[in-house]
Amino acid sequence: MGRRRFEHLVMELSVAVEQTVPRYRLWLRLHDLGWDPENLGLEDALAFCDGPLHIFLAESGLKMSRRAWRRMRSEIERFDPEMLTPYERIRGDA
Repeated sequence: MGRRRFEHLVMELSVAVEQTVPRYRLWLRLHDLGWDPENLGLEDALAFCDGPLHIFLAESGLKMSRRAWRRMRSEIERFDPEMLTPYERIRGDA
């Protein structure tokens, strides 16, 4: 389930900054901070959003408005990795 949360984090960050977030760089940053991207929990994802995310974005040359951050954080908080997303349902994942 944690990998799904990481994938969702990448997607929501990319939407919030209006461009693709460097997935591997994000993976490494989470790992360096002591979080396992393969088993990323809700608390870990929110802790990243509330703290180190801003440094990660600056180092990656990315910017996010306060409004986009609030929306992204809310989406991260509401995400349930046990529920299929609409995209996954259309694709036929089970």
